[in-house]
Amino acid sequence: CDLGKMAAHGARLSLLLLLCSVLEASSWQTVRNSTQPPPVVIWHGMGDSCCKGVTLHFIKLVKEAIPGIYVLSLQIGNSIKEDIKNGYFMNVNDQVELVCNILSKDRKLKNGYNAMGFSQGGQFIRAVAQRCPSPPMINLITFGSQHQGVYGLPHCPGESSQFCDWIRKLLNFGAYRNSIQKQLVQAEYWHDPMNEELYRSKSVFLADINQERGINESYKENLLKLKKFVMIKFLKDSMVDPIDSEVRMQCFDSVYLMVLFCINSCRCIKFYKMLLLGLSVL
Repeated sequence: CDLGKMAAHGARLSLLLLLCSVLEASSWQTVRNSTQPPPVVIWHGMGDSCCKGVTLHFIKLVKEAIPGIYVLSLQIGNSIKEDIKNGYFMNVNDQVELVCNILSKDRKLKNGYNAMGFSQGGQFIRAVAQRCPSPPMINLITFGSQHQGVYGLPHCPGESSQFCDWIRKLLNFGAYRNSIQKQLVQAEYWHDPMNEELYRSKSVFLADINQERGINESYKENLLKLKKFVMIKFLKDSMVDPIDSEVRMQCFDSVYLMVLFCINSCRCIKFYKMLLLGLSVL
């Protein structure tokens, strides 16, 4: 998987979608009576940080495309090093709560913001939309995110191969053990298709935001407040297994596949809608 090429292609597509939402009059000029475009909040992926690598590339592209825009790239921790580490070892629910607190205190976001999530950051920032409706999220775009979880970690992007091998061993040892669920980020969206009951009962994050353990009406209501929710799949992604998790969200008993279309005949984006999350209305 060439992250550089994926980032370059995804950047052009993301900016197209972002510009469409920002330039839409009803999106901000009329509703907010403002001369400024809505801010953008970015949650990076595994092995990356707020302010380097692929994320930094996207920040620059957004600022070049929309002069004067405020971009908040989320740093989970007090340093870039800590941010990267927390992408592996900080409980996801704690991360989401931390981000909700950050957003609520940022006055530049009070009238609403657009959100972008990369890889695991996509399902994390979706949880923000579901759990923290204030300040309001206007549009959400996720790139290669594992909305239905993963059952494999073929190419871990960590700087140390031994480090990644250690994570795989923990997942294989017992992804649903309480101690691992609470401390290993990737275990919190680990989805074993051969043992659904164990997943539903033990998953501390993904099963909750996907409404698979019980119905939280506020999750549905909050997600319905989005104007657009776009899930983008990298067709040659070698980090996600299964790859369809990037565009597929299902409630197992009921799967609602709604739209499939292609852009420039070289990339396809699937929009899936799940009734339990209100996506059949978006």
